[in-house]
Amino acid sequence: MKLLAYLTFLSILLAIIGCVSEQNAPSSSVDQKSGFISQSEDPLEELLKKAESGDAKAQFNLGIRYDNGDGVIEDKIEAAKWFHKAAEQGDAKAQFNLGVMYADGEGVPHDFEEAVKWYTQAAEQGDVNAQYNLGQMYYKVWDVNLNYNEAAKWFHKAAEQGDAKAQHNLGVMYANGEGLIKDKREAVKWYRKAAEQRFAGSQYNLGVAYANGEGANQDYNEAAKWFHKAAEQGLSNAQYNLGQMYYKGWGVNLNYSEAAKWFHKAAEQGDAIAQLSLGKMYHFGHGVNQDYKESVNWLRKAAEQGVAEAQNNLGASYVSGYGVIEDKIEAVKWFRMAAEQGYAQAQLSLSKMYHFGQGVNQDDKESFNWLRKAAEQGVADAQFNLGVAYENGYGVIEDDKQAVDWFREAAEQGDGRAHYNIGVHYAKGEGVTKDYIEAYKWFLLAGANGMDVNQEKNRLRKKMTPEQIVEAQKLDIAYVAEKEKNKQK
Repeated sequence: MKLLAYLTFLSILLAIIGCVSEQNAPSSSVDQKSGFISQSEDPLEELLKKAESGDAKAQFNLGIRYDNGDGVIEDKIEAAKWFHKAAEQGDAKAQFNLGVMYADGEGVPHDFEEAVKWYTQAAEQGDVNAQYNLGQMYYKVWDVNLNYNEAAKWFHKAAEQGDAKAQHNLGVMYANGEGLIKDKREAVKWYRKAAEQRFAGSQYNLGVAYANGEGANQDYNEAAKWFHKAAEQGLSNAQYNLGQMYYKGWGVNLNYSEAAKWFHKAAEQGDAIAQLSLGKMYHFGHGVNQDYKESVNWLRKAAEQGVAEAQNNLGASYVSGYGVIEDKIEAVKWFRMAAEQGYAQAQLSLSKMYHFGQGVNQDDKESFNWLRKAAEQGVADAQFNLGVAYENGYGVIEDDKQAVDWFREAAEQGDGRAHYNIGVHYAKGEGVTKDYIEAYKWFLLAGANGMDVNQEKNRLRKKMTPEQIVEAQKLDIAYVAEKEKNKQK
């Protein structure tokens, strides 16, 4: 398991990666209009007279009344008309509200260029909401030329005025190098400003920065603190990562029960990786009572969202009958879904199902195809079995040289069976030049990895000189030393 990466642009206008709870997520596409309540207590007739005489403040307030249906029948067209009159006189709030109406197509035709025009006029007067929305317009292409430089400029102005959303977005732009020179420390600075205003997305990103040591010195205690703050606000990514911190004991005392609690909160919001993690917790009884049925329940939820590991694990449950009635056909279905996404373990499992004809018609060629895919991804068991397939001609033309090559790949990962088989090939001269010294070396390696090789070594000793045996032992020691050296790099 690993920590999730940063939330991308968390904002009103842009999509959010990861679920944000409704009470903390922005509630609409853009910042809403200024002045939800009319700032004038004048009777409607008097307010109308002032507005018609050119009083910008009255025009703005009259627009608010028509927009909200305050003392009048709600009328967006009439609201837009009065906002327009006030806006033309330079009223920044009216200019902003008019921009919102053009962006949303309320009371006026839907027109992003007009929205940008009025946002710009309000933003240049220092209206923080207009500055933020203008940044959004330039960041996201809505019939407006994408311009990260302009987006960063306006987010910066809004951020300097303390707008938490703008601070967060500015942090994201620094982190990604969008319109600004990439600077993780500057990103963290702005995340912190927004986080201190309880902006959950920035609290989460700040936690990631501390956990990964990006833009801040790695500090699991700080990471856990910020994940906790965001998790308590309902941010599912933070809940998942906090669960990870408790599972690993990073920045908090290792506590499987707490890990399961936070995984559960994120899983209930539909977080697929949390659902997978919770499924594992129930399978192994970590922090919860072991419950195979509950494990399958959560694995299925994650699998149905396309998580390859969950699909593979669900397939394994159907093979073993853990939490479900054993069903090889259903197992194959889930293994295939994961395998087609490139999940190596599922490719290996699907290969075995084809080889043994479990849940599918027996088909060594199809078995070989999936086995090779897994082997090419570095799965030692698949590499060993691919060697066996070449050795015996399972689904492929028999080829001892290819067999030895794949056994070597598995052997490099410490597979004792592969060491043993390479020894056999050197002893017989199949796929390689016969070489008793090499054969003896590989049998020594196989023995060190748990294989019973006494008979093979005894047979070879009868064919070898004492000097050859010593040479093989030296090669064995050198091979092991080289492996240890490589591990330390």
